[in-house]
Amino acid sequence: MRPGPWITRTICLFAAAMGLAGAAEKKPNIILILADDLGYGDLGCYGAKVKTPQIDRLAEDGFRSTDCLVAANVCGPSRAALLTGRYPMRAGHPISRHPLPKYAAYGLAPEELTMAELLKSAGYATRMVGKWHLGFHVEGSHPLDAGFDDYLGLHSNYIKERPDAITLYHNRGVEKAGIAFEEVTKRYTDEVVDFIKGKHDEPFFIYFAHHIAHSPILPGAAFKGASGMKGRAGTYGDFVLELDDSVGRVRAAVEEAGISKDTLIVFLSDNGPARDGSAGPLRGGKYVTMEGGHRVPGIFFWPGRIPAGRVSDAMISSLDLLPLFAGAAGVELPKDRTLDGKNIIDLLAGTTDESPHQFFYYYNGLNLQAVRNERWKLHFPRDISDQPYWAKKGGGPRKPYLSLKQPLLFDLDDDRGEKKNVFARHPETAAGLTKQAERARKEIGDVNVVGSDQRPHGLVDPNEKE
Repeated sequence: MRPGPWITRTICLFAAAMGLAGAAEKKPNIILILADDLGYGDLGCYGAKVKTPQIDRLAEDGFRSTDCLVAANVCGPSRAALLTGRYPMRAGHPISRHPLPKYAAYGLAPEELTMAELLKSAGYATRMVGKWHLGFHVEGSHPLDAGFDDYLGLHSNYIKERPDAITLYHNRGVEKAGIAFEEVTKRYTDEVVDFIKGKHDEPFFIYFAHHIAHSPILPGAAFKGASGMKGRAGTYGDFVLELDDSVGRVRAAVEEAGISKDTLIVFLSDNGPARDGSAGPLRGGKYVTMEGGHRVPGIFFWPGRIPAGRVSDAMISSLDLLPLFAGAAGVELPKDRTLDGKNIIDLLAGTTDESPHQFFYYYNGLNLQAVRNERWKLHFPRDISDQPYWAKKGGGPRKPYLSLKQPLLFDLDDDRGEKKNVFARHPETAAGLTKQAERARKEIGDVNVVGSDQRPHGLVDPNEKE
């Protein structure tokens, strides 16, 4: 790691660790399970036709959010925001990377502070299993550079034509070259289960990042036909049931180890659905700033701290996980940077029903395209040149409003599907949201606007893939 970022990061971690002195409660184990491209409507407890009994039971026994937002509608930026508690533009990672020369030095900035580093400063053993996608081969951007003691996984999407993308890595070395994709989920889950069942002298944090339900849609042999459906939809259903089984195995391992009351389990997706998944009642999906691209399943399970059966429509975000975990661990948050997330433990525990957020900002790459409060969402005009490469082509139900000449205002209380533009009837509401977007634009940036608190991304022509 470069000397400058290392010194800055060390000072931050030392300061954060000082917050442990006042932590009276036992530090919980924390397991964060992240699905990939899983849509809002892909789980039984969110209305899917194919029931997902293990995840549904996790929701029944804990807290289920109906308004959980991720900070980006594609993989890399969403994961950067998740780990840092900061919008991708603020954290310097607004674009998803590819195995191309353009991205050779582009990864999670070493200067960023991750949830793993904060928890490690609080005495946690930290482990990651699964997809990284934040610059595995970039100096300072490997999981081991970001606070994880141990890493096992495929570092990016599974691409059969690229040997490095089908290589299972352990830490910085090769565990297995040319692994079949159908073997990956079981291998990951076995690793997590074995770790949970092991002996632990300290609390642990596991970040389990699945490839399901990102393409290729290839369920393991044991799950082929499990959904009872035929065709492409059936294969996708089988794939989701494999994910469901994995979540069930992780929970069972926690219960068998006798640590259920000492363990917080969080489940969510990195963004909305691609071609095969369902956004349920929401419009759009992956690649766009409609609710279908940013609103995802969000489930929290912690017996004794989170009451069973809680369902909430309060607006929360993946940005909230870092403050939540830090609070649970008794570690002080850094004071040298802005965090966009909030500690939502009071909402999860039922001592409040209110969202800690006044506003949420929808970026597509570098472009600030929408802003909302709990009820109202305002989309801003844009054209194709403003869009990142993943949103320059397409259209139709999954990619509406790639270009937009006039602003759109939606009342999400009555119109989750974002179909009825009420801009003309509520000009004062639109004006208030516009004012908030102007503030965010000055601070975090926009296309052709460098924000006052925006980490440079270093990419030339970032809206173009190559």
